[in-house]
Amino acid sequence: MNTEVIVSAAFNGLGLGDAFSFDELVGAVQGRRQRRLRIVELAELGDHDGLCAVWLMTDTEDMVLHAHSDSALHRQQFVLHEFAHILLDHGVDDDPEMPDVLLPDIPPETRRRLLRRQNLDTADEIVAESLADKLAAAIRGSTMHGSRFLEIFG
Repeated sequence: MNTEVIVSAAFNGLGLGDAFSFDELVGAVQGRRQRRLRIVELAELGDHDGLCAVWLMTDTEDMVLHAHSDSALHRQQFVLHEFAHILLDHGVDDDPEMPDVLLPDIPPETRRRLLRRQNLDTADEIVAESLADKLAAAIRGSTMHGSRFLEIFG
């Protein structure tokens, strides 16, 4: 299946229409996953490794940690890219049985996702960025009254 078809299916699967607020998107992601979603800026992220954001799954919630940026739109794109991975179910089927003696404190599924994302030319990264762009366009097309966008992104 090509990128455009995958992106359109994931976008339409949200059931939010062509324009929606950031808050509505967060609600749709939480509803789809049936769990809480927290978004946290982690200033140290990206300082040395170039990682802009990461999606972490715990037993009870999803967390998107993102690096600081002076640009609110840049920070939003970090988060939307991670939302895209969530919506596309990237990393959910990873095999957690593989032991790792070098990074034992990081959950195996998170470790594999992080290491895979060092290559930005993979099909998963390309489709995630395409979906993130489409989500950003829909948010720009909506009114942001009553949104937590400014609370989260400054």
